[in-house]
Amino acid sequence: MKIGFIGLGNMGGPMAANLVKAGHDVTGFDVAAPCPEGVAPATSAAEAAQGRDVVITMLPNGEILRSVASEIIPAMDKGAAFLDCSTVDVESARDVAEQAARAGILALDAPVSGGVGGAQAGTLTFMAGGTDEGFAKVEPLFEVMGQKAVHCGASGAGQAAKICNNMILGVTMIATCEAFALADKLGLDRQKMFDVVSTSSGYSWTMNAYCPAPGVGPKSPADNGYKPGFASELMLKDLRLSQQAAEAVGSDTPMGQAAAALYEQFVENEGGRGTDFSAMLPRFEKRKRG
Repeated sequence: MKIGFIGLGNMGGPMAANLVKAGHDVTGFDVAAPCPEGVAPATSAAEAAQGRDVVITMLPNGEILRSVASEIIPAMDKGAAFLDCSTVDVESARDVAEQAARAGILALDAPVSGGVGGAQAGTLTFMAGGTDEGFAKVEPLFEVMGQKAVHCGASGAGQAAKICNNMILGVTMIATCEAFALADKLGLDRQKMFDVVSTSSGYSWTMNAYCPAPGVGPKSPADNGYKPGFASELMLKDLRLSQQAAEAVGSDTPMGQAAAALYEQFVENEGGRGTDFSAMLPRFEKRKRG
């Protein structure tokens, strides 16, 4: 396929590189990041979108997505697909999809799970919202960039799935870190704690696959000084999106609200920016009940 790729940062760059390795013709644009090897550079987002079968975006937020969409949709051919892999608010995803549909373009919102490692390895999970026709057109690209793609429903459903998933992730990581810090104070060995919880009712992805305690369980960012696999500020972004969505539809999410407040405090006031979201464990180790 002829592909335009806009947003070539930590996630987009490796995704575009994998498309090139699979034999696709990729033209790229980013305001700052360089094009990966094999990606032909464009001088603007509109140029990267011209004459392409599929245009993929990986952008920081909904405001930037709206701006880029306004630039590239008029440049795209009718029948082409606009695949946005950013994590943004549901309203922005739906508005951009409506704008694309009016121009005869197939739009999908397909945020990802798997982080930079998944982008590099081509093992991302895509949560897609949009039409059946659009999903079918881009499905071969999902197979190159990821290991799984779920068509979640109409436009905005991909963002809804990502937001709900990451609200669970944020809440669960906090609970896991709290439990390890409590276990420490109770004199319980961390390995023994892991051995029990990982095979009991406290089982979770944050315990079993991404344990926040160094030297316990499978290797994770905790074993690398909490260098980010998924940065705390990105978790904060997603938790804020969850609360924005909850407010919009009148949903009561007290745990999500509390997690958002804790990550906001951690990122903005306690040095958490630039650390993995599992670095909540050393945060709780230092704190006493207040």
